[in-house]
Amino acid sequence: METRVAVISIILEDSASVQAMNEILHQHAEYIIGRMGIPYRAKGINIISVAVDAPLNVINTLSGRIGRLSGVSAKAAYTK
Repeated sequence: METRVAVISIILEDSASVQAMNEILHQHAEYIIGRMGIPYRAKGINIISVAVDAPLNVINTLSGRIGRLSGVSAKAAYTK
C-alpha cells in the first residue's frame, strides 16, 4: 500500500487527555517517524508534532481520533 509522509500538529489544552492521546499514538507506533513536544507553560498548553509515514487513511484516522479528544486540536500536513 502506498504511504505518505505527514506531520500531525497537536495543541493539547487539557492535560487530562494526555494518557488517551499517548495510547492512540502507541497504537500507531509502527507509522511514527518521530515526535517532538514543547510545553508552553506560560499558556498552560503543550505543542506536539508527530512525523508519520503511513497510508493516507491511517493518517486521517490518527489525526481524527486525536482531534476528538477533549481539549485537543489536531491537523495534518501531507507530502504531495
